[in-house]
Amino acid sequence: MSEPEKERLEMERGLLEEEATELASLPPGTGVAEELQQLEKRLEQLRNQIHSDDSAMGRVKLARHPERPYMLDFVQLLFEGFSEIHGDRRFADDPAMVCGMARFHGEPVVVIGQQKGRDIKQRQFRNFGHAQPDGYRKALRVMKLAEKFSRPVFTFIDTPGAYPGLEAEERGQAEAIAYNLREMARLRTPIIATVTGEGGSGGALAIGVGDVVNMLENTVYSVISPEGCAAILWKDASKAPLAAEAMRITAPDLLELGIIDRIVPEPPGGAHLDWDQTAKYLDQALIDSLKRVRGLKTEEMLKQRYLKFRSMGRFEEVSREVARTTSQVG
Repeated sequence: MSEPEKERLEMERGLLEEEATELASLPPGTGVAEELQQLEKRLEQLRNQIHSDDSAMGRVKLARHPERPYMLDFVQLLFEGFSEIHGDRRFADDPAMVCGMARFHGEPVVVIGQQKGRDIKQRQFRNFGHAQPDGYRKALRVMKLAEKFSRPVFTFIDTPGAYPGLEAEERGQAEAIAYNLREMARLRTPIIATVTGEGGSGGALAIGVGDVVNMLENTVYSVISPEGCAAILWKDASKAPLAAEAMRITAPDLLELGIIDRIVPEPPGGAHLDWDQTAKYLDQALIDSLKRVRGLKTEEMLKQRYLKFRSMGRFEEVSREVARTTSQVG
C-alpha cells in the first residue's frame, strides 16, 4: 500500500471514529443502533486495510508503533505486586532497563525489560529504550537474585539496540553484554524471553538467552536495523524494505529458522489497537512456556538451553560436484 493511500484511509478512519463517538453519545433512538453497527463494521474493515501489510518492513513499522504496549504496560496487565529494583551497585541506575519482583498467577517471579517512553520527556528519560552497561549489569544482578531465591525470570525485549555512545563504550558496553550472555546461559532458574517490539542487536540478546523465546506476531529480531543494513550494503537507507526481506527478521522467518520457539498472536491490525487482548494472548503463552520448563531438572534445563543456542546457525557442507549439479538444474 502506498503512503498516500494509507494516509487517505487513516483520515477516513479518523472521521468515522469521530462520527461513531457522536452517535454513541446520543440517546437510544430509531436507526441509531443500526447506523452505529454499520460504522463499526466499516471501521473494522479500514483497520484491517491499513494494517494488512505483512511484508518484513510492514512488520518493522508495527514493531516500532508508538502506541504499542511497552514493558511496564505488560507488567501492569500481566503481573501483580510489582516492586522495582534500582541500580547496578557499580555506577548508576539505568531507566532504560526496568527490573523488579512481581507475582505471576500468584507465583513469585522476576521481571526484566527495556522501556521506551510515550512522550518526548519520557523518551529522553528512558534514552529511547537504549540501555547502557549499567542497565545490563542491573539486569544480571536481579537475575542472580532470582537464581538465589528460585524465581523464574521473565524478560521483555523492546530496544533498537544497546546505547552506542562514547560514555557507554568507556564503561564497558561490549563486556557487559558478553558477560550477560555467559551468565544467562548457566543461570540455574527458568528464563522466559519475549520480544514485544524491536529486538535490536546485542542490546536485545543480552536479556534474550532463554529456555523459551517468544515473539509477538508483529515484532522483529535482528543483528542490525534494516536502515543500517541498507546503508552498509547499498549505501542507501531507502533500500531498507529490501534489506528487511533479505535479513529474515520477522517472527515467521525466525520460527522457521529455529531461533524462536513460539509466535504469540496479536489482535487484527496490531497490538497497539487492543492492549487487553494482546495481554491475554501473551499471558497464555507465558503460562505454557513456564510449564514447558517446569518439568525439567535443573541440569537438563541448562543442557537444553545450551544446545538450543549452540544449534543456531548450523549449515550443511555440499561437495563441489553436488553444488555444480544443483546450479545446472536450477
